[in-house]
Amino acid sequence: MAKLQGFDFWRKTLKEARFVVAPMVDQSELAWRLLSRRHGAQLCYTPMLHAQVFVRDTNYRRENLLSEVCEEDRPLITQFCANDPEVFVQAALLAQDYCDAIDLNLGCPQMIAKRGHYGVFLQDEWELLEKMVRLANEKLSVPVTCKIRVFEDMGKTVRYAQMLEKAGCQLLTVHGRTKDQKGSMTGVASWEHIKAVRKAVNIPVFANGNIQHLSDVERCIQETGVQGVMSAEGNLHNPALFEGRSPPVWEMAEEYLEVVRRHPPCSLSYVRAHLFKLWHHTLQIHQDLREELAKVKTLEALADVSRQLKQRCQEEMAKEKGVEDRDGDLPFPHWICQPYIRPVPKPPVTNGTGPAMEAKRPVCQKRALEDLDGAAETLSKNKQKKRSRNPHKNFCPDQKPKYLKCEQCGNPKGNKCVFNLCRGCCKKKAFKEVADCPSHGLRFKTKAEKRKAEEEEQTERKQPEKSSSLQDSDPKTDVQHQAYTELGPSP
Repeated sequence: MAKLQGFDFWRKTLKEARFVVAPMVDQSELAWRLLSRRHGAQLCYTPMLHAQVFVRDTNYRRENLLSEVCEEDRPLITQFCANDPEVFVQAALLAQDYCDAIDLNLGCPQMIAKRGHYGVFLQDEWELLEKMVRLANEKLSVPVTCKIRVFEDMGKTVRYAQMLEKAGCQLLTVHGRTKDQKGSMTGVASWEHIKAVRKAVNIPVFANGNIQHLSDVERCIQETGVQGVMSAEGNLHNPALFEGRSPPVWEMAEEYLEVVRRHPPCSLSYVRAHLFKLWHHTLQIHQDLREELAKVKTLEALADVSRQLKQRCQEEMAKEKGVEDRDGDLPFPHWICQPYIRPVPKPPVTNGTGPAMEAKRPVCQKRALEDLDGAAETLSKNKQKKRSRNPHKNFCPDQKPKYLKCEQCGNPKGNKCVFNLCRGCCKKKAFKEVADCPSHGLRFKTKAEKRKAEEEEQTERKQPEKSSSLQDSDPKTDVQHQAYTELGPSP
């Protein structure tokens, strides 16, 4: 059967999906996808998977895709980050039987993507991207799709999309933000760029960006003409977004935990992260439970913290406290699922009052050095957490112990190292000289002596057995004895 392409793929395989859950690292796992599908999502992506690791690591494949096969979880698109055409195709070939399409991530703007040279940091390498998409389109039995970010230049964005379409991309997701729009500089996504791409290509287009409510989905489709709309953060804070509902947080939290129990295994870190997102606004008020949610180590303990948050919210509801006294920035009480809106970055400080004066970025001021007693009021949040775990923790640089340096590399040496070296240098020296270093837990000499003793013991054990067998069953001796008996003694 011929592989479906373009709009045929969207209509028949994806069933004209309009409401899409985005690929999110460690956040769009099976349990969350199933929860989102219950509440209106029509298409889901897997978390972003690393193609090179997927190829070489069987456990990584099993944990992230092969063990998550579920009939309810379709249609499904698997997303990879990659920067090598051959590796990308190898990973896609291993995954294609477990999904409906393979997506190439060209939109991740995080620092880890920059260090790994993938995601949006490939958007200027058109020759490489053309080769990756073309090769995947030729080799795979399922369509290949792409998720991109826009350039500031709308014309360049359009040419970029057309290049990917010509290479063989069958569906394009356009995040209407540039590479630099992230974190505190996220800002508003440009639907105009998305609209321009949609008009310029002949394949289905999904829009991503500015989606917080169902009304945003409908408005985006109307203004841009796209086939579907993808949500990431909006979905994390309200899984019922595509239903047009804003339910109580505990309703979504309890249902999610129930799905997790039905579809194990699910990493505890994923569950914790989802509860932090769902309870985000409430945890700003109940800081004690925020700390507890971060510390507990079991699924039941996480569920117990969620129940405590539910109880406190219901008590506030009974007193009508949260309704009248809620934070003015929130449209609903904090216990209602609603989006988190990042605060707008502060404008740059202008030096002088004249209109011609150039605006400069304010100079960063270092935090004042903490008092020697480490008073909690002067410590950063990170140091306060360390102090809570270890009350005797010392943060004064003048009072910190001075470490002696390794004789070879200059790193801090082990306090009791027999060679006066750091662990790395000690390991090399101990291995070379077949020596031990108890301080660093190295036992090369001990292991060698043990191995030698075992070999000697085995040798000694074999020698008696061999001599015994020679005496008992040596055929030459038996023949000589028989001949002597028959002929009698010589005269």
